Amino acid sequence: MRGLHGKVVVIAGGATGIGAASAHRLAAEGAQVVVGDLNREGADDTAQSIRDAGGEARSFAFDIADEASAGDLIGFAATEFGGIDGLFNVAADLRAETLGRDTNLLDVPIEVWQRTLAVNLTGYLYTMRHAVPALLERGGGAIVNTISGLVLNGDPQRPAYGASKGGVVTLTLHVASRWGKEGVRCNAVAPGMVLTDNSLRNISPEEREAVMARVRSPRLGKADDLAAMVTLLMSEDGEWINGQVIAVNGGTGLR
Repeated sequence: MRGLHGKVVVIAGGATGIGAASAHRLAAEGAQVVVGDLNREGADDTAQSIRDAGGEARSFAFDIADEASAGDLIGFAATEFGGIDGLFNVAADLRAETLGRDTNLLDVPIEVWQRTLAVNLTGYLYTMRHAVPALLERGGGAIVNTISGLVLNGDPQRPAYGASKGGVVTLTLHVASRWGKEGVRCNAVAPGMVLTDNSLRNISPEEREAVMARVRSPRLGKADDLAAMVTLLMSEDGEWINGQVIAVNGGTGLR
């Protein structure tokens, strides 16, 4: 894709899954990648595998739920590579004690609600709050946020997760509206069911089968499917896409 060679892209949540696949794809397209994650070992492994393949990557351990730590991630990328051109927010708390207890409006523990919003929504505010000034210093750039098909299609479970991702849509549209004229593009990707290690741990075979029955494609998603869209949105080929929520879901829902 055009315009990614030498660009600096920060992946907030790049140790595994969609984040790691996107880091690899961006690096393969010539971008310099900073892999940020609470999972230090995973971030190190992803960055090393990119370097082993001939790409440019650094790793950085950070906590997206802490504003100072989120700012440190952006500062590290700017110091290492002289600035940043893109940010991909994909971090989420998918642990069983969080997502696994996100039941329904009547029963969800308030600590699960608060933790989910702290990571999935407020954390995205933190990274973007520090990234936008850095992007403006370079004349603009691209932000891609990860939401969920739950926002578009509804879910009888996981109200905290869905609410957090709905809030990310609002932040995405705000950034595109406020700084779009200054060259900052901000979009969101809404994955369908993507078979990452986390989803395989947290989603039952019965639920996967139920989703498969509604998908208008012959398979469920792969992390590389999202990586391809993220890379497009970061590239010059996606320079006239701004303020959009793009479903990458195999046709699970149609719009």
